Amino acid sequence: MDEEPLGGDQFAPTQTYLNTSTCGLLPRRTVDAVAALTAELAAGRPGGSGDSGAVEAARETFARIAGVHPDRVAVGGSVAVHVGLIAQSLPAGAEVLFPEGEFSSVVDPFLVRGDLKLRYVPLERLAESVRPGTALVACSSVQSSDGRIADLAAVRAAAAAHGARTLVDATQSAGWLPLDAGAHDFTVTGGFKYLLCPRGASFLTVTEEAQETLVPIHAGMSAGADVWASVYGPLAELARSARRFDEPPAFLAYHGAAASLALVEECGVERIGARAVALADRFRTGLDRVGHAYVPAGRSVIVAMPGLGDRHPELLRAGIVTSARAGNLRVSFHLYNTTADVDRALGVLAA
Repeated sequence: MDEEPLGGDQFAPTQTYLNTSTCGLLPRRTVDAVAALTAELAAGRPGGSGDSGAVEAARETFARIAGVHPDRVAVGGSVAVHVGLIAQSLPAGAEVLFPEGEFSSVVDPFLVRGDLKLRYVPLERLAESVRPGTALVACSSVQSSDGRIADLAAVRAAAAAHGARTLVDATQSAGWLPLDAGAHDFTVTGGFKYLLCPRGASFLTVTEEAQETLVPIHAGMSAGADVWASVYGPLAELARSARRFDEPPAFLAYHGAAASLALVEECGVERIGARAVALADRFRTGLDRVGHAYVPAGRSVIVAMPGLGDRHPELLRAGIVTSARAGNLRVSFHLYNTTADVDRALGVLAA
């Protein structure tokens, strides 16, 4: 494997960073973009708080990464807000099916409704558990706690057989695992992990049919067919695309997101994934050698080691950034990691 990280000189970690599943490193070009807008805002930027062109560039690049037309993409600030929009669209009593241990941003917007039927099953039984009366199946493409990869094709087929819709959270996979967003009624993706964006950039995709089921409860001028004719209410006409579901953008985040997403696209998702999975496989092989167990997760870039969560501080003292989740020690690999990072972490764990 090439020891040079992908992305050239765009990254400058000061320690071994194996924690992209918590937050990705910001590329230099992203830092520069955010710094430039910050300086303009401090000086008195004549055009307002940011450039809508950067928002549209981020939307368009994400759409290419996700395999959909930009008209199917809405922008916002967080996965929880996107999921809340979907949760509010369901009729009282509707059944929503989740994997056990699903990330809270996917579950809680439905839970707080108080009038929906929520059902939880093991991830490996998700597809077979769809039944008549299931309105929506909601899951992460890759589980945050341990890196297990959902069988989305099976879930999609089972949902279609029973007339259910699908919601996929791609936050832990977009950027290293190819995403076919158009295959699902809804996808939500926080950009601050494997897409390397500043926090505050998040993306919702909606099929044309599913758009008709949602009410744009966050509508403001950004949701108008003619944005600058929508500055003062009442709104004359909503955008005919998924832009009707936009939240007003956080411009600092989106100026950065446009730069980060361009880098991901330049490097190529498949190339990034091949490299990161190879590093994770090397790490799993090393764990076998030193006698540490890990959660079987297939070809995932995330490796979770049950019962080793308490070693997270020890690794941090050694200059290795990881995370502890659900009792697991979790490491995650991305385009900026190298075999030296893998071997350094294994050396600490073998001691």
